[in-house]
This record gives sequence, C-alpha cells and structure tokens, in this order.
Amino acid sequence: MGNGSAHSGSTTFDVIVVGSGAGGLSLALNLADRASVAILTKRSLSDSNTSLAQGGIAAVLDPLQDDPEQHIADTLTAGAGLCRRDTVERVVHAGPAAIAQLRARGVMFDTDGHGQLHLTREGGHSARRVAHQADSTGFAIESALVQRVREHPNIAVFERHQAVDLITRARLARRAGRGTPGWKGDRVLGVYALDIGSDRVEAFGATVVCLATGGAGKIYLYTTNPDVATGDGVAMAWRAGAKVANMEFFQFHPTCLYHQQAKNFLISEALRGEGGILRNRKGEAFMPRFDPRKDLAPRDIVARAIDSQLKESGDECAYLDMTHLPADFLEAHFPMIHDRCMQLGIDMRSQPIPVVPAAHYQCGGVQVDADGQTSIDGLLAVGEVACTGLHGANRLASNSLLEAVVYAERAAAKALIVLDQRGSARELHVPAWDTGSATNPDEQVVVTQSWDEIRRLMWNYVGIVRSSRRLLRAQRRLQLIAQEVQQDWWRFYLTPDLIELRNITTVSLLVVESALARQESRGLHWSIDYPQTDDENWARDSVTVRSGS
Repeated sequence: MGNGSAHSGSTTFDVIVVGSGAGGLSLALNLADRASVAILTKRSLSDSNTSLAQGGIAAVLDPLQDDPEQHIADTLTAGAGLCRRDTVERVVHAGPAAIAQLRARGVMFDTDGHGQLHLTREGGHSARRVAHQADSTGFAIESALVQRVREHPNIAVFERHQAVDLITRARLARRAGRGTPGWKGDRVLGVYALDIGSDRVEAFGATVVCLATGGAGKIYLYTTNPDVATGDGVAMAWRAGAKVANMEFFQFHPTCLYHQQAKNFLISEALRGEGGILRNRKGEAFMPRFDPRKDLAPRDIVARAIDSQLKESGDECAYLDMTHLPADFLEAHFPMIHDRCMQLGIDMRSQPIPVVPAAHYQCGGVQVDADGQTSIDGLLAVGEVACTGLHGANRLASNSLLEAVVYAERAAAKALIVLDQRGSARELHVPAWDTGSATNPDEQVVVTQSWDEIRRLMWNYVGIVRSSRRLLRAQRRLQLIAQEVQQDWWRFYLTPDLIELRNITTVSLLVVESALARQESRGLHWSIDYPQTDDENWARDSVTVRSGS
C-alpha cells in the first residue's frame, strides 16, 4: 500500500469535471464537441445525489395555469429574503429549455393521456410545475445522461478517482517557496486525485476545472444523501482560497422514512403535493397550527413543525397519511415509494407512513457568478456544491435539478471563453503529488471514531433548531478533531476515509462558524438565542474566504 508519487508529468485535458450528478454530466456533454473533457468521480459514474432525487424538476410548462412570475415569487418567498432576484429570474426563464434539453438527451418524463407532460405540485409551489418520471425522476435523469456520456468519444471517465485537492498557481508558488499571491490573482491548474484501485495520487492538469461534487449531507447522522455526499468540493475550494457563502443554511427534508431497516430513504414532497396530511401519533393533523399553507408550506417550516411536535410529545416520528387517496392512484404515481414501504411492512394505501426530518440539501456552497465562475480564475462550480443565489436561506422543492442543468449550460459557455483565451492545457505539466515521509496508517479506528463523532455532534448541536451554546460546544470539538486530522494527513498515506474525514471536518466547521456569525433566525437557520429575522443587519450572504494552505 502507499500513495507514492504520481506518474511523470500529468494527464491533461481542456476541462476536468469533478463529480457526476446532473450538473457535472450535463456540463461535460455541453462541452465535449468542442473540448477534451475528463470526469473524475470517486465511485461509479451513477453514484450521486441526482440518482436519489424523487420529486422532479420544476419549470413553468403549463402557460394556462402558471407563469414565470409565479415561479419567481414562490422561489423568493421560500428563500426568506436572501435569493438574488436576477439569478432567480434567469433560472426560471431558462426552465423550459432545460427540460427540452433533458428530453432530447433521452429523459422520459411522464405524460398525460394527451402527450403533454404530467405535472405535479410540491410544498411552496403555487401551481403544478414539477415534471417527473413517477417518483424516480433523478434516477431517470442520471441514467440518460450517463448513457450519453459513456457514448461520447471525447469524454474520458475516471471512476474510483477521489479528488484530493485543487492544483492552483498559488499552491505551486508556495511549494516553490515563492509565497502566496492571494486569491484575487490565483488560477486553477488541475486536480490531485487518489486512484482508489492503485492507491496512487495522480496529477490531472486542465485549463478549466469544474466542481460538481454535490452536497454534504453525510456531515449529519441522519440524512437522505448517499455515502458520497461528504462536501468534497466545498472543502477543496475553501482550502484553495475560493469564497464560500451561506453554509449555515442546511435544508432538512421533513419526511424521511422512519424505519430501522431503511437507510436514507426519502418520502417525496410530491406526496404532500398530492394531498398527504402530516399527523402526530394521536392522529391529529398539526400543520394548520404552524402555517396557513398547512402541509404545502415550504420545507423549513414543515421540518421545524415536525421537530417541535416530536420534542413536545416525546414521540420518535410523525406520520404522513395518504389513506384518504385512491389506492390505484398511489400505486401508479408513487411506485418506488409504495414498493419500498411494502417491503418494510408499511402499506401506504391503508396506514400512515412514519417519517422524520433528515439532512437533505446544502443551500450554501462555493460562491459563483451568473456563469458559474468562482473567485479563483478558471475554477467553475455547478449544482449543489455552488452557491448561485437561487436558493437563498431555503431551497424551493425541485429547483435544484433545474439549477444544475441551467448552470451547466452557462458554465459550459464560460469554459469555452476561457479556453479560447488561454488555449489547451495539453502542454501543461503540474508536479507530481509529494508524499513526504508518510507511512501506512496504523489505526483506522481513529478515523472511524472521528467520523462518527462529527456526525453525531452535528446532528445534536447544529440541527434544525440551534443555540449559541450548542454551536460553541460543536466548534470547540471540531477544532480539536481538525488538528488531529491535519497531523494524520502528513503522517500517513492517503485513504478514501481519511480524505473524506478531512472534508467533512472542514465543511462542518464552516457550517458551525457561519451559524455562529448569523445572529438572527432566517429560513433554515433557526436560533433560540436570536429568534427574530433581522433584515437591517442580516439580509445578506455570509461569505468566508481563506488564503490557500
């Protein structure tokens, strides 16, 4: 075992995409006819949050019942005063074209009996505007895009390649002892990645690097996210000196299936959109006490309502009641959820589904402009890893896949401009990874223990409702773990677990420190010490930036 040095020189491409969800795959396809593209993904090409998305993708597709201004207004309302209106308008107006592009690439959305797209409704939406394929929309999108990517001769796919760190001009200057020029003058040059099969860290050079690494749900003990969601892109970007924004706004999905044999299984918001009612153990519908929109309130409100009910009653879960709807309707519209529940002995046609909130979506991320450009030249970001200004303090349901596809189009155009200005990176040679005096790790249990401790303290101290006291306690422990991880980073050869531990530690600290700084309650950040929304001082993004290390 051992990471060794990378091979002589580096593997170079015009564009490297790190991650393989809807944003990354769409970006690669948008570029592949005009540039050489590599996709690095730490598991298989189809392992991503996209694959697990159930509800669908929101866009204004029925002009008789909906219009863009309604979608814009719904997004701004859900975002609790922090959305960038120009971003919201841009994404909403691009929605129909994004759907058309996905259909052209083979995504088979459900249609009604007349050949028109079947649209459903979710919490926070004022109209039916969510295109879907039953309750497995993300899987349908991911599968179609993966097939197109594998068929394209100009896209190189590197599966089981785990990104370690960005290669930047500032990083190489420090390595050569020339100091740090600072992020304003910095430029990305590539990526170091661990080939999990060979245990070697390889150097990949590129003119443009795009982060499409998804979210960070695995920083929490209970999450709807897959195991790959460890905040890698945010952590790498922040270490390199890119601006990161709004990390305190982490969305908890209100309805994750509560069952000891179910791991990360989401109960789609579309069930409430079709008439599902949240009830407590006594059978009481409790949402009317919390919001006039009842069960169709935005996710932040519903998650806090369930959390309040559970703390008040001491119950372990709430219940989503669908039993008043026709059985054949439930089977036809929600086949995957119906089948999974039946496997666990829950018949949604005749009994309520036990649900609890779980960490779901990172609304903050690497700050980008209208074209997906970060504060480091040549470094782009699309999808959940990016903070575009669309979601503000709380994401509107089914806007995430829309954002990923729209920004993949804009970022591709930006990448081509950069390539036109700079030319190909095929002559670029970045240094091999330096292992120094690293040795084989001797106690993997230490990594496992730290990972488990972080996820539990984030769940207990940095969850749906927060206090300054709990946040400070989390910060102190995370800082100690970060010191331990940094020591191990230079002592041992890299392993996938150590890389991910380093990243979840970094991202967890960013969430905690951003939460401590925001002295108000807004959207997904709810503090018992500052229960009011303070527009005078806090109607702004919380931005952090660090000089590369």
